[in-house]
Amino acid sequence: MAIDELRKGMAAAMGIEIVSLTPEKVVATMPVDHRTQQPFGLLHGGASAALAETVASLGAYLNVDPETQAAVGVELNANHLRGKTEGIVTATATPVRRGRTIHVWDIKIEDEESRLVC
Repeated sequence: MAIDELRKGMAAAMGIEIVSLTPEKVVATMPVDHRTQQPFGLLHGGASAALAETVASLGAYLNVDPETQAAVGVELNANHLRGKTEGIVTATATPVRRGRTIHVWDIKIEDEESRLVC
């Protein structure tokens, strides 16, 4: 899958950009702006969740045979640890376990100073 093919849907609407895309690690950035802020100006928890879902889903997709299998999210847990009002956040997804039917991915969302946001 070419990175250009990924620039559509929710990811495109939110300004998510894929930085790195391998079966072992997916990295993407997202701006903290009017598209991704809650009404009070903070990064919206749902935007963080959408970014996390994007990188984990792409990672899972790269670890299955798309001719015979599909990769979809089954559960997402997010801990919002630090507020952010502007700038860029970066999500890094790495597999914890890639089983036959279930994958578990760890996603860290950090700010420009590598501080954990979510």
